[in-house]
Amino acid sequence: MAKVSAGFPSPAADYEDKRLDINGYLVRNAVSTFFFPVQGDSMQGAEIFDGDILVVDKSVEPQHGHIVVAFVDGERLVKRLYKRGGCVALIAENPAYPPIQVTGEMEMVVWGVVVGKFKRLL
Repeated sequence: MAKVSAGFPSPAADYEDKRLDINGYLVRNAVSTFFFPVQGDSMQGAEIFDGDILVVDKSVEPQHGHIVVAFVDGERLVKRLYKRGGCVALIAENPAYPPIQVTGEMEMVVWGVVVGKFKRLL
């Protein structure tokens, strides 16, 4: 016996049979995309938490305001990039962490731009 709806059809009914391809959703350029686990709480204000997996694309040109993975004196960090008026800094999204002002004595390389993340709930 076929079922008959006694109400309005669900707006999600059109999507019931479609599967989400995570690679298609988050990865624009497979050869330049990498995944990094997050350790620490410096980016919690940007909804990036300890244990999340970041999707980082090296082909995206880093711009002011982007969240980036950068190497500072050999240490890999995830921070928000600040580039204004000749000043370059890496900014945490947690007030407990001070900004890292990039100076001539430091070696800083922006490795890639964070384009997404994964989070397990259980």
